[in-house]
Amino acid sequence: MKRYRVSSATSIVLIMLCVMYLITYLDRVNVSTAAAGFGKEFHLSHTEVGLVFSAFAYPYLLFQVIGGWVSDRFGAKRTLLFCGTLWAAATVLTGFAGGLASLLAARVLLGFGEGATFPAATAAMSRWVAKERRGFAQGITHAAARVGNALAPAAIVIVMAKYGWREAFYISGAISLVWVAIWWLTFTEHPKDHPRITAAELQILPATKAKPAKVPFPRLFKRMLPVTIVYFCYGWTLWLFLSWIPQYFLHSYDLNLTKSALFASTVFFAGVLGDTLGGIVTDKIFERTRSLKRARSWMVSICMFFTLLALIPLMFTHDLYVSLACLAAGFFFAEMTIGPMWAIPMDIAPEYSGTASGMMNTGSALAAIISPVLSGFLIDRFGSWELPFAGSMVLMAIGVVLALRMQPESKFDTGTAPNAGSVSRMGV
Repeated sequence: MKRYRVSSATSIVLIMLCVMYLITYLDRVNVSTAAAGFGKEFHLSHTEVGLVFSAFAYPYLLFQVIGGWVSDRFGAKRTLLFCGTLWAAATVLTGFAGGLASLLAARVLLGFGEGATFPAATAAMSRWVAKERRGFAQGITHAAARVGNALAPAAIVIVMAKYGWREAFYISGAISLVWVAIWWLTFTEHPKDHPRITAAELQILPATKAKPAKVPFPRLFKRMLPVTIVYFCYGWTLWLFLSWIPQYFLHSYDLNLTKSALFASTVFFAGVLGDTLGGIVTDKIFERTRSLKRARSWMVSICMFFTLLALIPLMFTHDLYVSLACLAAGFFFAEMTIGPMWAIPMDIAPEYSGTASGMMNTGSALAAIISPVLSGFLIDRFGSWELPFAGSMVLMAIGVVLALRMQPESKFDTGTAPNAGSVSRMGV
């Protein structure tokens, strides 16, 4: 498999996308740790804190498909310039919140800003990443996102201890604006236009194709539906972890803020390893077998099964280090699904990769709305911090079965009308 210098054009683009993924998740999950500050200041219940966690997901859900279409139609550069400016402003405004209503408003604005980011990034990768490296590219960018998850608890605690919870959002917003400026200076929509691109890189990148003028939304949605449902099953666990893991260690084991942040970061670093390894493994399987079904569907199904097994002991014991091991292992295997999952939209519909990935990510966005609030309600109602993980286990079991129906080896028919064979391969 061809490797490139860190200073090559393709590497620069991938590094910039990795940094973006890190920042977007830093800006999403900083609220989980900061909740210890604003929750106390505004006298919020766990259910109300769950509403703050999930508020960002409503517009995030809405803008998955819209943002994917926009990035396919107008390009990833302009889409991410606009989105980056908007999510940076939303992050800063979170620091100015004066109560529950203004917190919710700022988080909703953040959802608008970040809604198109991952579909736009996938659209960029469809042009800037060779087919044989799609899993790695998706895995390493999402690993960077998990670095953001892992850094956020410790970083926010440090800032909160020295300055306060509001200042944590001001700093996060400023970092986002710096990324926007660098993206504007370094990215070109098409590889051939980049000043650092080489003939060797262009030779292995996908050929530039004109985008069809009209996206066949109904047929594409039907084709992507099994993928979307599987990603909902994954997303439920993701947003449970991102929203409540810092609070889980803080309250379930009566740890102080610093120790709870350390334990939460340990769990999230396991996700970094899972994302990275998952991207490498899916590409290796494809390289050796040339089977997208094995490299994508089978791998996702197996990793979801191991996630389920890892979480089971939480229901039968209440030991700090057993819980840490179970949660870290569960998050590791859950994140191993990311490389193959995000490669699937590019495998199925490369011409509409932004729109297709947006459709898939609506599954996770819907889970982000329901999972944090329902989890907070269960904690308030039953006083159990382990009970929300039972829902994750059920959905992972569903995902194990449905992952085999995604059929990434069957490319989407871009014709005006699907033939009988293509309908039978849709897996719906």
